Amino acid sequence: MAFQNDDTGRGTSLHAVLAELKRGQGAPCYLLCGDEEFLLQDALEKITTALIPEPRDRELNLFVTDGEHENIDALCESLITPPLLSGRKVVVVRNTRLFQSKNVLLSLIGRIRERLEQDPDRAAADFMNFLQITGLLLDDLKDGGWRRIDDETWRRIVPDDSGEAREAWLPKAVELCASKGALPAKERPGETDRLERVLTDGMPEGNCLILTAETADRRKRLFKTIASAGKILTFNRVKGEARQQQAVQAMAAERLNREGKRLSTAAWTALGQKTGFNLRESLGAIEKLITYAGDKTQIEAADVDAVIGRTKEDTVFELTGALSGRNLIPALKTLHELLDQGVHPLMIMTMIVREIRFLFQANLLLASGRLGAYQTTMDYGRFQKAILPALKQLAADGEETIAVVSQHPFVVYQALKNAERFTRAELTGYLDLLLRTDLALKTTGQDPRLLLERVLITVCGAKVS
Repeated sequence: MAFQNDDTGRGTSLHAVLAELKRGQGAPCYLLCGDEEFLLQDALEKITTALIPEPRDRELNLFVTDGEHENIDALCESLITPPLLSGRKVVVVRNTRLFQSKNVLLSLIGRIRERLEQDPDRAAADFMNFLQITGLLLDDLKDGGWRRIDDETWRRIVPDDSGEAREAWLPKAVELCASKGALPAKERPGETDRLERVLTDGMPEGNCLILTAETADRRKRLFKTIASAGKILTFNRVKGEARQQQAVQAMAAERLNREGKRLSTAAWTALGQKTGFNLRESLGAIEKLITYAGDKTQIEAADVDAVIGRTKEDTVFELTGALSGRNLIPALKTLHELLDQGVHPLMIMTMIVREIRFLFQANLLLASGRLGAYQTTMDYGRFQKAILPALKQLAADGEETIAVVSQHPFVVYQALKNAERFTRAELTGYLDLLLRTDLALKTTGQDPRLLLERVLITVCGAKVS
């Protein structure tokens, strides 16, 4: 597939690499990089299996470590040592830090923010990497020390990042790492020199190094060494729902065909509604559906509904509910979930604007004094009996300034209950912020995730500079 091609311009793809390995033409080293973790891990598994087909041989000739524990000297010694058994020896370093520099800081910050709530262990590892690259010290940032970094200093440390939203993630990352007692790895100048020499002409024939990384600075000499001596494959997230769907269908078809099964058109539609055609979620769902289908060859929409729970629509309702309830952590978590499901940022923006407008109109409605005996504490049944007639009359009168009255009664009921959490001035300010954010989403190259997070942080009550 096109999204599996590498960044070197040589057009290396996973399919081509596997074909070469099948012919016995393995390279001494491979770099698999990109932010589409599912495809990257799938490629890693397929390449290691092609290099060492027998599971028993992999037990003795496959060595795997993580980037946070990597040691260049130990890695080089392993690469120049012949295998215990005849055949290939493969050394894998997952999430290596050898290609990182200040040029990857923006994407690193994005991963830290995304993972703080969902995957704190990986967020902590990313943040310690952030400290190593920037030269910041955890001890200096603890106990509120991070506040001493002004905007000018931050922009000097992290080029191209204004730092306006750092209050939303930096103190959490500092507290997380301080609680773990984590220490950043120390980088020695020129530490990859020996590895570059080993990869060029120092390994026994048949030994192989595989490195994986989410981001890589292509200007690094090690990157160029691997591009020359080995193979580089990139696996970046597919942009756009249509392309996502094509990628999922292509990979799912391969898996379904092996099992002699297929999805009906309605089942594909139901799968997209449930998962947003996110690769990991969709292909995980395919595995469950294959098991659930048993002897059936065709999987129907009813099977999808039975096996998979939450939908994108469910998540949207959770976002607007958290927003109107001023619950920041659930709001941010749900925002990230929607973006990961492939929901377009402008679609999310539309939902947020709609919710704030309803709250503003409900606030006007409360201030108008035209709801008679309305009380915030009344349940929905009493609301329908005592207040709904007045709402119907307002709708009939064509009250454009309080257009929320034309919505479903339960929507109005919820908006009225939530509107009392906000002042008129706050809601007016949020509408202005939304207008500016909408313009930025459509006309600038700013990160949509950061822009939407800023809206949620502001509306839910956290102060943003």
